[in-house]
Amino acid sequence: MDRLGLTPDEWAAVILSLRVAAVATLASLVPGLVMAWLLARKRFPGHALLDGLVHLPLIMPPVVTGYLLLIIFGRKGYLGAWLYEIGIVFSFRWTGAALACAVMGFPLMVRAMRLSIEAVDGKLEQAASTLGASPLMVFLLVTLPLSLPGILAGSVLAFAKAMGEFGATITFVSNIPGETQTLPSAIYTLTQVPGGEAAAMRLTLISIGLSMIALLLSELLARRLGRRLAE
Repeated sequence: MDRLGLTPDEWAAVILSLRVAAVATLASLVPGLVMAWLLARKRFPGHALLDGLVHLPLIMPPVVTGYLLLIIFGRKGYLGAWLYEIGIVFSFRWTGAALACAVMGFPLMVRAMRLSIEAVDGKLEQAASTLGASPLMVFLLVTLPLSLPGILAGSVLAFAKAMGEFGATITFVSNIPGETQTLPSAIYTLTQVPGGEAAAMRLTLISIGLSMIALLLSELLARRLGRRLAE
């Protein structure tokens, strides 16, 4: 063990969790922002259905989400078989854990971003359009800067969700040490092993600490962004 009392396997779980959460959050950022803008600013047939589909992972059991991912992206899945032919594999890989975490955190990210975009005064966007700005420029120069606190909040929520995701991940990619064993999976494994309570507690405290650090950094950055926008 090192000075923190962690074994190499425990360190591997911590590092893998951070890696998976970061990749899941970054991969969701652009799709989440587009979906949030679409739901906030557009009205079209099927709007309510799309909104429901986006939030579906929040109300379904995570195991169901993981099973659906296995059916779709497994090596013999509807898309997984084709992706496997070109060398892209998700099932039982850390990339699959990132995919599962991205799917589970996506609704939280979209909701926070959507609320932030809806809070932007539409008259400011209309004024920019009147001055000749294209819809893309209006979004980049007006909507995006004013909704940055919500975008940041959504990203942090998605990251925190990814750090704590268990059901969908273990169903889709199993619990393979060094490959797919994230912090929640490692904690679960240790609770099933005689004498593993101390190690499980160590990882639990680390998980809580990482989540708190993320939330505090988010609050600090949101306040700074708020002050700059006010100025």
